Amino acid sequence: MNLSSMLDSPYEARQILLKKRQLKKELLLQPNLQEKKIAILSGSTIGVIKNILELFLLQSEIKPTFYEGQYSRYYEESIFENKELDEFKPDIIYIHTSTKNISSYPHPADAKEQTENLTDITYHKFETVWNSLSSKYHCPIIINNFEQLPYRIMGNADSYNPNGRNTFIRNLNDLLYKYVNSHRSIYVNDINYLSSRFGLEKWTDPGNWYLYKYALSMDAIPDLCHNISQIIKSIYGKNKKALVLDLDNTLWGGVIGDDGVENIQLGIENPKGMAYSAFQEYLKGVAELGVMLTACSKNEEKTAESGFSHPSSILKRNDFIAFKANWDPKHSNIEAIAKEINIGIDSLVFVDDNPAEREIVKGFLPNVEVVNISTPEHYIRELDRNGFFEITSLSPEDLLRNETYKQNAARESFQTAFTDYEEYLKSLNMVFHVGSFTDSNIQRVTQLINKTNQFNFTTRRYTETEITDIAKNSSYLTFWGRLEDRFGDNGIVTAMIVKIDGKQAVIDLWVMSCRVFKRDIEYSMLDCLIQKLKEKGVEKLIGIYRQTAKNIILKDFYADLGFTRMDTLEENYSMDIQAYDINNNKNIEISYE
Repeated sequence: MNLSSMLDSPYEARQILLKKRQLKKELLLQPNLQEKKIAILSGSTIGVIKNILELFLLQSEIKPTFYEGQYSRYYEESIFENKELDEFKPDIIYIHTSTKNISSYPHPADAKEQTENLTDITYHKFETVWNSLSSKYHCPIIINNFEQLPYRIMGNADSYNPNGRNTFIRNLNDLLYKYVNSHRSIYVNDINYLSSRFGLEKWTDPGNWYLYKYALSMDAIPDLCHNISQIIKSIYGKNKKALVLDLDNTLWGGVIGDDGVENIQLGIENPKGMAYSAFQEYLKGVAELGVMLTACSKNEEKTAESGFSHPSSILKRNDFIAFKANWDPKHSNIEAIAKEINIGIDSLVFVDDNPAEREIVKGFLPNVEVVNISTPEHYIRELDRNGFFEITSLSPEDLLRNETYKQNAARESFQTAFTDYEEYLKSLNMVFHVGSFTDSNIQRVTQLINKTNQFNFTTRRYTETEITDIAKNSSYLTFWGRLEDRFGDNGIVTAMIVKIDGKQAVIDLWVMSCRVFKRDIEYSMLDCLIQKLKEKGVEKLIGIYRQTAKNIILKDFYADLGFTRMDTLEENYSMDIQAYDINNNKNIEISYE
């Protein structure tokens, strides 16, 4: 058995635990693992949860160190002095609570005021925990909502009677959601959904609870851990960015080249057609979140495109950012797609009904996620439960990402009319808007930092809370940059964090979207920085470069900008600020905000 396949749904908890050491050893061989400190606070037993969560995080290239809270002491460890947790300095806190931590429910005869008071008291206990942890540790906090009970004392009325226990749980969840929507860096691990999908009667195991105080069954623990890992992965910008979709028998039933448009299966005329239409509708919704749709089909291009002219096709040709329909090997086309839309090969998810094609892609492109789909009626479930596109933040730039990539295609087409690159840059009529980090843009800035690999000098990652703290610290200068040109608004495309120490300043972080690379943004950003540093009397600027497999493009970048390599073991560069001429940007108008 391929060990890593144990972490593909559906999971076998006992097999995972049996092979945990081997799995961990294999996963630790991955390069560039990101080390993070994860604190798990206990509302019930968490030992197996910690062990399996570690594997899912390693699979996501996150190497965790754990603080394991004492059994059912989540409240005390949050509210009262906790030197051990203080010294641990968590990057993420996960509070593992459930309905087992609800101590009182309404009685059938309780008056409305009594029930409402009990709801407020119960909710306030949890809110106090969240507030205390947020104020102490300034890090992302993941909380469980409450699952429904696997029994109904009042029968069907339990779901709507004001004193029903499941009604009480639903009201607690509503208060929890209001809190999360008004507080940054608090994320919900939706065990209410997970338990429903898994099956309430299977989600819990009374024997497991009475013997070992596990709030859920052993079989359900991998689903819980996978879901938590997807949230953490998303917080640190490790989501996938694009879907690579086969066409025949993936987006519609039949082979378009043989059956013709009129005979492919789509729409309400037959069950298979309905399943394919539902899958297309799901993909349309995913694309609206900013996930890029691309096509990869062994077909003639015009023939393949004709499938989207079917009257029941929900997806249209212009929904696809890249479209490869030819007879080349699919792994070659996938590589070409990644290059065309300028993202890493590890940002792609491949969906194809043909098991042979899936295996070939797995063999040639192990960093591409390949979804094992079965029959069209199950496509949505099989893709969705992987959590490739987990949303922990959703910025305006996300919602416009597909439009932005279409604008980039227009820019590239426009460029072909020029033989002089400088003339092309001038013709774009670029305006660069620059400002400091504020509450209104911190979410997008954090997202840009955590998703950028190629143009990221140090590959550091930050949470929203960390960025907020830096923005308020007078020892730092922060910059974001938004680029507009004749084709539209690119959104916030670059960010920089600079720490000032007397006469010296250090660029702690500098990221830029690869889609605006080599358009003189780097000169515009540096000009703005040097001007600010001169105003503050800073004389020397240090640039730090930590080479990785993904940011090797930046190896000579500081030198090209006029920095001098320092005589150190690490690749640090320095610049005499007073000698810098703030006129290196020749093609962009700068607007300060």
